[in-house]
Amino acid sequence: MANFTYDALDAQGKLQRGSLAADSRAAALDALAGRGLSPVAIEGEEQAAAASGNGNRLWSASQRVPAAQVEAFTRELANLLAAGVPLSRGLSILQREATHPVAKARWTAIHDDVVSGKPLAEALARAGNSFPAVYVAMVRAGELGGFLDLVLNQIADFRWRESELKGRVKTAMVYPIVLACLAAAVLVFLMIFFIPTFSKIFEDFGAALPLLTRVIVAASRLSTRYGPLVVLAVIGIVLGVRRFLATDYGSRWFERFTLGLPGLGIVLARFALVRFARMLGTLLGAGVPLVTALRVAQEALGNQILADAVGQAIQDVKQGATLSRSLSSCKQLFPPSVIEMIAVAEESGRLDKELNRLAMVYESELDRRLRMLVALAEPALLFVMAALIGTIVVGMLLPIYTLQDMYK
Repeated sequence: MANFTYDALDAQGKLQRGSLAADSRAAALDALAGRGLSPVAIEGEEQAAAASGNGNRLWSASQRVPAAQVEAFTRELANLLAAGVPLSRGLSILQREATHPVAKARWTAIHDDVVSGKPLAEALARAGNSFPAVYVAMVRAGELGGFLDLVLNQIADFRWRESELKGRVKTAMVYPIVLACLAAAVLVFLMIFFIPTFSKIFEDFGAALPLLTRVIVAASRLSTRYGPLVVLAVIGIVLGVRRFLATDYGSRWFERFTLGLPGLGIVLARFALVRFARMLGTLLGAGVPLVTALRVAQEALGNQILADAVGQAIQDVKQGATLSRSLSSCKQLFPPSVIEMIAVAEESGRLDKELNRLAMVYESELDRRLRMLVALAEPALLFVMAALIGTIVVGMLLPIYTLQDMYK
């Protein structure tokens, strides 16, 4: 048996505070319900002592909730709310049924925050890094508009589609990655073991070596003598690049660079367009005001460069401009055909339906482009590997022909 302290409301709405002994937190909640009390907050005495003097909940970066647990939480909470279950009761059910220890602790904290009077969006924002900013923003819009179950279902669909898309890309990249690793192993073997043996033979003959062979031999000697330093230098460069990309300037530079790449840039822009159109269409269909819906959809883009362009469009909409005219300035995200379709939809009063239709159309296009990009990556990688290994082989064979001429 453990002791639990609680704050609860009685039938008259008065706050009651006390403690009780129970086998578990769930049993303590059942005991309070049996007394006719509505719990506001409940925690074990050890938790209360740890939390005293610290109003903010701190979570370790290692305490991550698996994505599958977050998706299940979102979908099940949406189903409970759609069935008419109160939010606090739905959260209580989910935290009781959670089997993952970190997820159970997070769902418990969210439940306590909600029953203590905080909005669900604020409770999710306090739950560490389990819920992205766009997730919290959508929930906040759903709470304000009174369609929280719809938004949660939409979030679950977004996460499922994105995880499925990422899974397809990862599966398609397994073979090229294996090839790259094998090529790297072969390259290391050639540079450290194969080339030094041949270079000694060439030195014994004393013949002048071709330029390509001299370059390869020099690279092999550097790899043999300074291999550990080279490895450390590569690690240092990788860490430095990661720190640079973690800065605001670095992340914006990288986003601008990737958007400018042939093939990849259009895929990233289409992915952002699909997320933006689907989210904006869903929110508008649920009755969210246009400016509020645009702000939430802006956070869903996942690219700060494109988000800045949409931010300027939001300012134009505030000043009375139409949505199509405001979005026309961001040509990289919204092609002219999309702008025309949005303009027609605005005039006919079916903007939400048209945005959802555009999301489906461009999602199909995005899938085709991704498959094509992955299909092109495999032969390109094979070509690079063949070029590297072939250059080394040719460079080591050239002196043999020279020696044959000298022998004749």
